[in-house]
Amino acid sequence: MSGRILKPVEVVLAALAILALSASVAGASTIYTNAPKPKPKNTVSQAFEATSTSELGGAVAFAGSAPKRTNPSVTIVLSSWACQEGAGTGCKTTPGAKFTWPVTVKLYNVGPEGAVGSPITESTKSLSIPYRPSANNKLCTPNEEGAVGYSKECFHGKEAAFTFPLTATIPNEMIVSVAYNTSDFGATPQGPQPCNSTPAGCPYDSLNVGLEEGAGATLGNQPRPDDAYLNSTWGGAYCDGGTGGTGTFRLDSGCWTGYQPLFTVKAS
Repeated sequence: MSGRILKPVEVVLAALAILALSASVAGASTIYTNAPKPKPKNTVSQAFEATSTSELGGAVAFAGSAPKRTNPSVTIVLSSWACQEGAGTGCKTTPGAKFTWPVTVKLYNVGPEGAVGSPITESTKSLSIPYRPSANNKLCTPNEEGAVGYSKECFHGKEAAFTFPLTATIPNEMIVSVAYNTSDFGATPQGPQPCNSTPAGCPYDSLNVGLEEGAGATLGNQPRPDDAYLNSTWGGAYCDGGTGGTGTFRLDSGCWTGYQPLFTVKAS
């Protein structure tokens, strides 16, 4: 047997480490959320490939009076419009089918006048993301292709939430963002792939970031409710038409009222 045998003192130290970790996890509490409850079948969302986007974020401020917090976790909401086969009304997906794709959550300090400040930390995870359901003309009629919400009808996008644990001490206000690659955009555009030539296309090109629909934060608050933070190479994606610059992650002011990215933040 090649396993290592712990000495008594090592057993004690290991047990203490487990207890400390358990206490840290148990001590985490929600300090910000704008995620709707109950969770809808789908949500309005920001497409990345279709809007030449590689990163999207929003400013959040936390409930309570603690000036600093540690061991944060951020839960994001994604809306998957990817079909396993086909597209639109010809979409076919095996129930429960998923694809894997890396997604990054980043935290930034808030700079002067709401600008993007210095990075705090980031985390990248390979997520198991559901494909959207198969098209069902009986269930989905007259439900429109872009429908979101809670009705009993079929939804053409599939909402899913994912949690990212991070190691950092965070301020009371910060910028949270989501970033990932698509065929043509992101830190590493994927370029032509075999999936590009299929009717379904590449699933990551049909992956969106979930947005609220005017509800606002139910815990904590939104320091800049009319603004978001965006990195797109297309001027039309920005409120100012791109006059403030494209291709960098920057403040985008004035046209995001009621459409902040969906985040839930916990911390110790």
